Amino acid sequence: MRNTQRHIFQLPQVLADRIAAGEVVDRPVSIVKELVENSIDAGATSIVVEIRNGGKTYLRVTDNGCGIASEEAELAFSRHATSKIHQLSDLDAIETLGFRGEALASIAAVSRTELVTKTEEERTGTYLLIEGGRIADHSEKGAPVGTTLVVRDLFYNTPARLKFLKNDNVESARIIDLVSRIAIAYTGIRFRFINNGNTLFSTPGKGDRRTAIATVFDPHLAKKLIRTDAQGPDGLVLEAYISPPDLTRPNRKNQIFFVNGRNISSRILEEAVSEAYRARMFEGRFPVAFLFLKADPAFTDVNIHPNKREIRFDNEKLVKEFVTAALQQALTIPEAVPSIRIRETEKPAPEERPAETAPRPEPFAFEKQEQMDIRGILRRRRAEEEKIPEPAGDIIAAEEERVHYDYAPSQQESVPHPFEIDELEPIGILFNEYILCSGGDAFYMIDQHAAHERVFYEQFVDSFYSGETAGQVLLEPLTLTAGFSAGSQAEDWLGFLRAGGFRIEEFGPRTYIVREIPAYMDLKEAEDFLADFTEEAEKAGSFRDQRRIDRIITKACKSAVKANDRLSSAEVRHLLGDLAACRNPFSCPHGRPTVIRMTHAEIDRLFKR
Repeated sequence: MRNTQRHIFQLPQVLADRIAAGEVVDRPVSIVKELVENSIDAGATSIVVEIRNGGKTYLRVTDNGCGIASEEAELAFSRHATSKIHQLSDLDAIETLGFRGEALASIAAVSRTELVTKTEEERTGTYLLIEGGRIADHSEKGAPVGTTLVVRDLFYNTPARLKFLKNDNVESARIIDLVSRIAIAYTGIRFRFINNGNTLFSTPGKGDRRTAIATVFDPHLAKKLIRTDAQGPDGLVLEAYISPPDLTRPNRKNQIFFVNGRNISSRILEEAVSEAYRARMFEGRFPVAFLFLKADPAFTDVNIHPNKREIRFDNEKLVKEFVTAALQQALTIPEAVPSIRIRETEKPAPEERPAETAPRPEPFAFEKQEQMDIRGILRRRRAEEEKIPEPAGDIIAAEEERVHYDYAPSQQESVPHPFEIDELEPIGILFNEYILCSGGDAFYMIDQHAAHERVFYEQFVDSFYSGETAGQVLLEPLTLTAGFSAGSQAEDWLGFLRAGGFRIEEFGPRTYIVREIPAYMDLKEAEDFLADFTEEAEKAGSFRDQRRIDRIITKACKSAVKANDRLSSAEVRHLLGDLAACRNPFSCPHGRPTVIRMTHAEIDRLFKR
């Protein structure tokens, strides 16, 4: 019989250091993150990052920070050696990016590391060479004030980790993305990034966030972003740059969050952004959002994971409500309404406009938005929520029987209005599809199909909530036939339709008779709606799933609204009035815009004026 007993002994320090290094250093980008954060904590105003071969063979970070005293240089590479915290209570108020005292020790354990550093008080600098965690050289060296760290041959002594690194381009892209993010957060620091001898970008370090975004991301994107500043409860302060609803991306890659200067991943902030844009965007598309949030360190916890990418808020609900309200408020300005994009091939010669004509807006006029007090917005929202009737819990399932649904439509909340639609002046209809309107110094096109769809959707949902839908009795009842799958769930969806204003009864196997329809539908709309509704109800899934019900309603509404119908002037005004009364008149239930805006100045540019 094999002896399975194993004796316990303490690992050699060198082996223990290499194992522990994996918690902090897993690839070159981890090293860049730790070294750049140390430079920021050291008060640097200039940081240069240089890499070769994706950082695998050579990586350098140079700063003009405070430097490290000669007698503390070797200590800095000891595990858990730090200048950031001194006692347990300091963990409750961390204001620096680094604090664990693990980064330098971990980096030196798996590479050949060189340090050149000098403080302002010292006459000469200090040079250290560390190979695999062992100090090979410690001497004096001439150097400017600041610190330079060079990391060569990463994982040379742990080849098992080296083989898991990606190719040079992938590793370089990760580092470029990281430094780009940090550069837009610390706009008072000059960042220069060099890859294989080529300078990719250099920021001016003059404190302008939009300029930094334009430098390291995209100048065209930076110009379109809407800036908002907000102050909230418990010391919350937000500076955000967000895209208008018609500028979207297929993923969340361009949603970048900083909390107290730390680049983090946050489910709470992702949800806040999604909530702010919920009724304004197609499903599967995402806005661009650069959020810079300040919070009291006592109300946050960053001591969760060695990479410090995760953060916890003491009051997650408060943070989410604050950020959502701030972004929703930012989307109320006219520039947030989708507009016709004009790409100029050449700039026309400037021409003076008559004095009585309104001046053209400045490119970033909407950036001059006053700082808002979100506490007032949150108070008003809670007051409004108290007035909203609770979802109809008891829904008529038969003449006297009632069943319970937990249903709350995803687009229940009102969207702030940058302008009032019923104040626009209709001036015509294009292609029997688009209502043309004027208002102020702008021209508007309203998609009558999308507009009617929004009105139809909200009327149905409102009838469900209130349970007080006016109905119209049909002279000839409608007959509805459902598939086998829908028939097995009839008890669920029949009660739902009854709550929406239909009087519907079983009339045989999988057959139902409709004697009354909601007053806001005509006969054709009701027929189309019911046909699509039952078709969607046949698909797999619980009919009591809120998201599925909402999806079924939006798809059923799409086929029931008027498209390509010739509307009279009275019908146009009636539709505009109904649309203006909607909680969200600016997009259909699927996220398509209902209104497109074009300013006088933009039209002038088309005519080269």
